[in-house]
Amino acid sequence: MSAGLVLVLVVAGAWLAAHVAFDWLARRFLIVSGAEYLLLGILVGPYVSNLVSPSVVSGFAPFMVLTLGWTGAVIGTQFHLPTLLRVRAHYYRTAFLEALLTLVVVGAVMTAAFIVQFDLAPAVAMVPGVTLGAIGASSSLWGIALITRRLTHRAAIVRQLEVAAAVDAFVGITAFGLLLCLVHEAPPRAARPPTATEWVAIALGIGAVGGALFHLFLRGERKPDRLYIALIGALTLASGAAAQLRLSPLLPTMLIGAILVNTSRNPETIRRALGNVQRPLYFVLLVFAGAAWRPSREAWVLPVLLFLSIRTAAKMGGADLAARLGGMWHTLGPDWGRALLGQGRLAIAIALDYLIMGEPLPNVVFTATVASVLLTDLASARLVASVVHQYRERRAARPIAHEMPQGAPVVEPGH
Repeated sequence: MSAGLVLVLVVAGAWLAAHVAFDWLARRFLIVSGAEYLLLGILVGPYVSNLVSPSVVSGFAPFMVLTLGWTGAVIGTQFHLPTLLRVRAHYYRTAFLEALLTLVVVGAVMTAAFIVQFDLAPAVAMVPGVTLGAIGASSSLWGIALITRRLTHRAAIVRQLEVAAAVDAFVGITAFGLLLCLVHEAPPRAARPPTATEWVAIALGIGAVGGALFHLFLRGERKPDRLYIALIGALTLASGAAAQLRLSPLLPTMLIGAILVNTSRNPETIRRALGNVQRPLYFVLLVFAGAAWRPSREAWVLPVLLFLSIRTAAKMGGADLAARLGGMWHTLGPDWGRALLGQGRLAIAIALDYLIMGEPLPNVVFTATVASVLLTDLASARLVASVVHQYRERRAARPIAHEMPQGAPVVEPGH
């Protein structure tokens, strides 16, 4: 099967899924569609049915890099400063504590497991371990948005979940991006290889330059077709430059998205332009990510099972501890972290980015992420609904004095 025909079939299927199946399944069954396309990619990939050969998968690597960049930009648009400043500090404190605790616990446990399981040096084992920590910190945005859109009253638990989902994404992308800067290999024939700090500056510089150029040329543009073309150009340039330098495209493009939404005269137009394409691109990414999966030659079963269990424990325990330390425990309850167990597009994006980089144990990391997404994606919206229901029951039994202030950022599925 030719590469062009594969692309046409995948894009057509993704468009139909995004505009028909996604919304219908979400409304009727509270199912966040996505995991099935990942499974489809695995089934048509070279290690199951071989309908899509390895050469076809590798040939679409530039397209996958662009999709990673688009994902980062969509997440960056959530950080609209005037909106963020209207949220009280203790909600951010709780969200950051939960995300950082999950990152540290999952990263430390998986690093120790890789040292023992594969007899790796600590500096080498840290790379896949921290990567899984960043993946574990991320949560499904769509599962939360699907439930919050149905509510007429935006209670404290809803606000906290929206803030936590955005903070989880920020922590996951930042941790993974900084990790690649820290362990970056020296370029060949370099007179003086850049230091880790300089690689961080380069990654942020790519995002700053990309955002500034887009703002200068199209800051007042309202026509969707011109916005799409310009966004594709800016994100292709930024994500391609980052990938060529063996940096994560997610970090600079997240910065581009934040710059655009904060400097544009029409921030909602930018959000809408990015969000309208996000779902089809996400489904395409899932199919090709599944096709890129291959069984690891290493003993992967125990690390994958350990990741699934330690992430669940870290999310639940970290959320509970963060609520206690942040003074929100009586409002949120002990089990609010259950709503953050779903994994979505960002987890797949980070894992695919790591797989493309070919860092230590890439297939183990990718397999663990695929297993987590398959197990949690379909149930993520129902987990959120159960947490919101428990909150309402507690509030009915004992009214809560303080609610979230108005103006907290709302995470929409396309954003």
